[in-house]
Amino acid sequence: MPLRIIFCGTPAFAVPTLRHLIAQPGFQIEGVITQPDRPRGRGHETSVSPVKTVALRAGIPVSQPEKIKSEAAYAYFRRVQPDVVVIIAYGQIISAALIEIPRLGWINLHGSLLPKYRGAAPIQWAIANGETHTGLTTIEVDAGLDTGPILLQHEVGIGPDETAPELAARLAEAGAPLVVNTLERLARGEIEPAPQDNSQATLAPLLKKEDGRIDWSLPARDIYNRIRGFEPWPGTFTSFRGRSCRVWGRPVEVEQPIAEPGTVWWRGAEFQAACGENTALGLDFVQLEGHKRVTAREFANGARLAPGERFGS
Repeated sequence: MPLRIIFCGTPAFAVPTLRHLIAQPGFQIEGVITQPDRPRGRGHETSVSPVKTVALRAGIPVSQPEKIKSEAAYAYFRRVQPDVVVIIAYGQIISAALIEIPRLGWINLHGSLLPKYRGAAPIQWAIANGETHTGLTTIEVDAGLDTGPILLQHEVGIGPDETAPELAARLAEAGAPLVVNTLERLARGEIEPAPQDNSQATLAPLLKKEDGRIDWSLPARDIYNRIRGFEPWPGTFTSFRGRSCRVWGRPVEVEQPIAEPGTVWWRGAEFQAACGENTALGLDFVQLEGHKRVTAREFANGARLAPGERFGS
């Protein structure tokens, strides 16, 4: 008998696993639950989640409850009676009453090596904090935030210039076989869930706009890590002549002591900004509030910089 699954997920990160499960003969996807369609973008056009798109193309029934804790959602799970629920970046907290329904529980794929980086943005914070490796963890869902017992883990390196979207795409693909392996071994009773060591836990909270504000007193490498980690949102931004602007760049070698953090200047053909600990960021692009993104050279030429001008001013 195939393992009967309900799949809960919303963003593109969950898609490779859903596709992989659909393709496996030992699994039967009884239904997909995803977030309701939302208006997005400047035109506020209604858009569907990537998970919903894949499910509909595969002919799988889709449910989109506003609240998964509702009586209607509970009745749905009781009616379907899945063997297991796979949940990946769904976007809502699961109640204890729902967790108890499937005989093998709820299995979550999380984008870190738990207990590190519990929370909504593990990939972004791992890069922003300068980690050189991260990974994936499958856990049994419990009442806490990413606190359930660990089933399997898979470690991956983080490239020195890798951005959050690039790493997320790699982890999403690596997560698909990890989930399949977890389900197969769990069904055969081959996995002994391991409690997490809460003393080693770190948090990766939902990103806020203000997280992207650049502190120019930090070393250039730390700022670069945030540029990589907070792409595409909230991005990394500062102020210039009282207006907000986004910046993109990377650390460069410094040959002599430099100016106050945030100070900008030309070094040969390169536009640079001073950072903390006698480091500098070579700027590639700048986007002033209300304007298109331009090269750093175009920005500097258009601004007609005065000596000693600074970002963050």
